[in-house]
Amino acid sequence: MGVLAGKVVVITGAARGLGRAYALDAAREGAAVVVNDVDPEVRSVAAEIVAAGGVSVANEDSVVTWAGAQALIACAVDNFGRLDGLVHTAGILGDRTPLEQYDIPTWCRVLHVNLTAPFILTQVLLPSLRKGRDPSIIFVSSGVVRNSRPFWGAYAVAKTGLESVRSMWAQELEGEPPIRVNSINPGRMRTPMRAAAYPAEDPETLPTPASVTGPFLYLLSALGRGTNGEYFDAQ
Repeated sequence: MGVLAGKVVVITGAARGLGRAYALDAAREGAAVVVNDVDPEVRSVAAEIVAAGGVSVANEDSVVTWAGAQALIACAVDNFGRLDGLVHTAGILGDRTPLEQYDIPTWCRVLHVNLTAPFILTQVLLPSLRKGRDPSIIFVSSGVVRNSRPFWGAYAVAKTGLESVRSMWAQELEGEPPIRVNSINPGRMRTPMRAAAYPAEDPETLPTPASVTGPFLYLLSALGRGTNGEYFDAQ
C-alpha cells in the first residue's frame, strides 16, 4: 500500500520526461493513473504500468481544447468512477529568441498550450475533483518565474501567468472541501525540453526526471493535506 493507494490521478504530458516519470511513480504508490498525451507513446506508459501490476489507462485527446478536456474527464470517470488528483505536466518550449524577432503564431501557441489549456482543463475537471477523495491539483512551474531571463519569450510569460492562475484557484477554492492547489518547479532535468533549451549542455550532468518526483507524490497524497497555494522548488 503506497501513499497514493486508492486515488485516481490524471497526468497530462505523460508520454515522456517528467510526466512519464511521475505517472510511473504514482502507479507504484498505488494510484490508478490516467496518462494523457497526444503522443501515441503514452500507450506504452500505460502498458508499462499495467505490466508492473499497476492500474492505468491511456488517453490521447488534446487538452488544449474544451472538447478534449471533456473527453479526458469522461475517460477518467468512465474507467474509475471519480477523480482525486490532476497534474499539469504538459507543455512546450517555443522559441528561445529575442522578443523583437519572436514569431507571433508560435507566441500564441505557446501561451495557449502552457497557460490557457491548464486553465481550461482545471475548470472542466473541477466538478469531478470536488467529489474526489482529498483532491489535489498540481501545476508544473519553472525557475523563469522567480528569475526573469532574456530570450525565454512566450514560455516565461506563460509560466509566470500560470503562477497567477494557481494562486487565484487556491484562494477561490479555499474553504471548500479540501481541494488544494500548488505548483512545483522541478528544476534542471534530463528531458527533451531541456535539451532543446540548452543544446550544448551535457545531459549526463543533469538529474533524471525520476529523481524529482518526490514533491509531487507528497502534495498529491494525504501527507500534503493542508498545503495550499504554495510554490515549491523540487531541487
